[in-house]
Amino acid sequence: MKRPGELIRETVTSWPGVTAWPHRFGGTEYRFGRKEMGHVHGDRLADLPLPRRVHDEVIASGRAVPHHVLPETGWVSVWMSGADDAASVIELFRMQYDRYSKAPTPSPSSV
Repeated sequence: MKRPGELIRETVTSWPGVTAWPHRFGGTEYRFGRKEMGHVHGDRLADLPLPRRVHDEVIASGRAVPHHVLPETGWVSVWMSGADDAASVIELFRMQYDRYSKAPTPSPSSV
């Protein structure tokens, strides 16, 4: 059976435009273009920045907790205990991907 971090990496990097980078505090950072979608620390913890409304919804539903270091920000944390937890983290990354990939990009004339 694959580890959570491995399952997340395989899935998230299969989406067009997503790349994986070393994260400055350890682990793997996933980006869409130049925007960080979130990062995963090994097989135990995922952190994602979310708009306040979505942040509050995923916390209220029990899918995440306030960020483990910066709880007052828009970031959430998801603790993983095994491969089964990877699916819920992948769902959150997919929300990020859908949000970022649909965001309008500035036209060259407006820059």
